[in-house]
Amino acid sequence: MNRVFNSAGLWLPVMLYMLVFYPLNSKAQKTNAEIVLTNRQLNEKPNEFYIANVIDERAERNAVAWLLPVPGNAAVMKYKVDLQGGAATAVKQFTDYAIAVNKTLRPVVVRIKKLKLNEMAMPDGRIEGRLEIQLWFELKKDEGNVHLVDYPAATTYYRSTEQQYDTGVLISRALGAGFEFFNKWVNREADTNIKLAKGVKLIFTDYSEQPEGDTIYYSAKRPLTWNDFQDKARGGKYVAEVMPGFGYTEQVEVIKAIVAVRISMKVFLPKSAAWVKPEGRTTFALNHEQRHFDIVAIVARHFKQALMAMKLPVDNYDGYINVQYLDSYREMNQLQEQYDNETNHGTNQYYQQEWNTKIDGLLRGD
Repeated sequence: MNRVFNSAGLWLPVMLYMLVFYPLNSKAQKTNAEIVLTNRQLNEKPNEFYIANVIDERAERNAVAWLLPVPGNAAVMKYKVDLQGGAATAVKQFTDYAIAVNKTLRPVVVRIKKLKLNEMAMPDGRIEGRLEIQLWFELKKDEGNVHLVDYPAATTYYRSTEQQYDTGVLISRALGAGFEFFNKWVNREADTNIKLAKGVKLIFTDYSEQPEGDTIYYSAKRPLTWNDFQDKARGGKYVAEVMPGFGYTEQVEVIKAIVAVRISMKVFLPKSAAWVKPEGRTTFALNHEQRHFDIVAIVARHFKQALMAMKLPVDNYDGYINVQYLDSYREMNQLQEQYDNETNHGTNQYYQQEWNTKIDGLLRGD
């Protein structure tokens, strides 16, 4: 049994099948002569890929066929025959004819895992030939190829000891069936399989919650009030404190070969992480704490802007997003520390006003 990916990247079963051919009317192949593949077009023209390379990864690469001579019998030794030019070269020439090389499409690498034809003498005097083939299809990537699907098949034929089988036609048909299978698979999966996606698109939204619970999600229309400070007051020299932060959630969907990453931004402040002493409930102090929340909103915007400026790779877009999130989180901590140091935690009214002006400008996008 083989397995293939569905659009969500899960394996789905594909059964190994067997076709039975009877002897072809063809001219006899000379003993030990190389096998020549026959050119053939696919039934449906590929529009999503081209074959960039063919790699022979068989355990035995010196031949593809072990045949009995004509006339032959059980006592006759088999002879080995290879494809003309070798398996990799012959199959690449076959694909170049069957599938036009269009480098604007996806480059695909084919790995020949198995390609073996073996003939055996039967008790009834006939010769049985069995061809086994297994092709692996990969999407070529600079950072490492991505395995897409594999194609295994087996074909059996029977002939008399006096009649030779046209092995070139047989192998060509088997290869053609393999590429027909892959072409249909790609056409079915191209728009929705993340492995075949051509790009990444980020879609940002701001998270909100209604009705409001313990957590406040940032909005210019929803400033802080002293009623939001619900934690028990701490000791020390400061009269109030807030602990805002930011995060995001993702939803991913592949639409017309583009990975649509919907990022819901969350700039938040838990009411249970905000406290104030009775003597600290002043307009000036509340403004200082509000500006801590504003700084987080500014950094979250920087996070979004940095990501929108990137060309994210399909294979590792999440890695880039995670790294930028860590960088932005460090930026947030540095700005918060600088803000508190320069305003002396809100007690220096001159520098507090300087920061008010600076933060207002950044919120406007100046």
